[in-house]
Amino acid sequence: MTPEIQTRYAFTITALIGPVTSAGETGSGVRRIIPIIGGEVKGERINGKVLSFGADFQIVRPNELIDLEAKYAFETDDGAVVYVENRGIRFGPVELLQKLKRGEPVDPQLIYFRTVPRFETGSEKYRWLMEHIFIASAARHADRVVIDVHQVL
Repeated sequence: MTPEIQTRYAFTITALIGPVTSAGETGSGVRRIIPIIGGEVKGERINGKVLSFGADFQIVRPNELIDLEAKYAFETDDGAVVYVENRGIRFGPVELLQKLKRGEPVDPQLIYFRTVPRFETGSEKYRWLMEHIFIASAARHADRVVIDVHQVL
């Protein structure tokens, strides 16, 4: 018998975002690039600030299915730098996703927004970030994305 999969809340990343840049229809969807300009990380075992570089590189497919790939970093309160690659999807009713695009508020419970973040760091204290799988539930707001990260046990 294999071990049962369980998760435990680990921390929340709030990534502040800048204006969207679009490269247009590329043949596989509309390529969008959204800069990550700051934010914070808060949790029981880790706290810090999102660094002001990186971006979310998206492909918007038909019916507003969005493939996401964010690459950025954060610095912990004690000076460790953690690189983040976060892939996922966002999907929901087309009219609600179009409201999000316009910066209008939408109840996050009505949008499926899940990701799989991976972390890299040279800090021994935060090595646990590289030794586990994480999954996340996220919510998009006009100026930020809030990501609740859960550790797979």
